[in-house]
Amino acid sequence: MKAHLLLILTLLVAASAAFACGCTGTTADTPAVSDTTKPELLVYCGAGMREPMDEIAMTFTNETGIPINFVFGGSNTLLTQMELTEMGDVYMPGATAYFDAAHEKGLVEEEHLVVYHVPIIAVPKGNPAGITCLEDMTKPGVRVALGENPGTAIGQLTNKLLEKNDLLEDVEKNLVTRSGTVNELLVYISMEQADVGIIWEDLYVPEKMDIIYIPNTNNLVKIVPIGVLTSSEHPDEAHQFNAFVISDEGKEIFTKHGFVTYPSDTYADVEP
Repeated sequence: MKAHLLLILTLLVAASAAFACGCTGTTADTPAVSDTTKPELLVYCGAGMREPMDEIAMTFTNETGIPINFVFGGSNTLLTQMELTEMGDVYMPGATAYFDAAHEKGLVEEEHLVVYHVPIIAVPKGNPAGITCLEDMTKPGVRVALGENPGTAIGQLTNKLLEKNDLLEDVEKNLVTRSGTVNELLVYISMEQADVGIIWEDLYVPEKMDIIYIPNTNNLVKIVPIGVLTSSEHPDEAHQFNAFVISDEGKEIFTKHGFVTYPSDTYADVEP
């Protein structure tokens, strides 16, 4: 279960820096068969979607011959890269707020909603600090690891979540790190370099950590969007890839990796 993430979590914290950003090809176990006569797409994708998107890219390339290259990283960092380089084909941040910002800058076209991002409390296996709820993150001596704000979708959401529950100021007194990607948070928690953090539910690795669910009335659930960049030199192929991601086949892959796909009755009251 979640073998790729489990492998990541066995590495030293220093190795986690590789997840901050950078172009990579599809990284699934079976190489995708690309057609060298077809254009290669560059996809900017939030780090929290790496596992399912790697598999989706492999499947898409095997079916179409169109190769996919990813830049994985914090959603805001990706937005900055897109704006500076004016290059790329697809943007898939961790929350609609980043897509809205990209749209205001004229960087993206139509938005399509894909899956839900559900925040949960994560602790090292065995929960040595005895965390039971958000309020426990304010206890003296508790080491808290959070995502960067506004650099990462999980970091920005966590701030809003803690503000909603009137806990941000007290929790920040216990901060030991603000990580550049949600994957780095997994490393801190699994290696017991922090007592607690907030991550996305789909990234939970039961072999390395325990989780505490946040009641819906206290939580802030987000929706992951995807869209074609206005800078795309291959818009037809980019739209083809988007269509595959939001198709039944694409959503089945997300479900296999622990995501709840959009729309869902469970989160019917969640607005983009």
